[in-house]
Amino acid sequence: DYLANIAAIPAATAPSAVKPPVKMVVTDSQAFKQVAAIVPESIPLTSFSVLMARSKGPFEDYVKGVEAIGKLKDGDNVLVLESCTHHTSCEDIGRVKIPMMLQKKAGCKLNFTFVSGLDELPPLENFALALQCGGCMVTHRQLRNRIRRVVAAGIPVTNYGMCIAYVTGIFLRAVNHVVSLYK
Repeated sequence: DYLANIAAIPAATAPSAVKPPVKMVVTDSQAFKQVAAIVPESIPLTSFSVLMARSKGPFEDYVKGVEAIGKLKDGDNVLVLESCTHHTSCEDIGRVKIPMMLQKKAGCKLNFTFVSGLDELPPLENFALALQCGGCMVTHRQLRNRIRRVVAAGIPVTNYGMCIAYVTGIFLRAVNHVVSLYK
């Protein structure tokens, strides 16, 4: 079984051990830093979330929105848009891990507002950034309608995977080869 063979390959040699040669590595966004360390620069690297952004989301808005991460300052408000309704835990990506990453990268305290599922958006004033999950649990139309309102309000928006790629320093690598997909 092909998948069983991949799982048995030691992580440090995985890209070079798979035959035929690897054309692109797709990882979980949370593993970007670790995977980038073992995958040669010559092999494109991206994540499920970035691929979903290209397939379903307003990719160009997300790419442009990443710039706002570098401009965050103390006390800024960040809107976190989760498309599914799930039970959160101390390991939650949108409510725990990404807020910690953003505050570390920005070097300041940020205020987070969370919206789950297709709940109504809060008043869209005073947000410095909006972060959308991958959107795998909603339709293309539902995702674009939500993001259209955020963009129309003048709020920069990006998605979880692009945010994580930015804070781990591999943003260009994570999106460059994805641009040509789905054409």
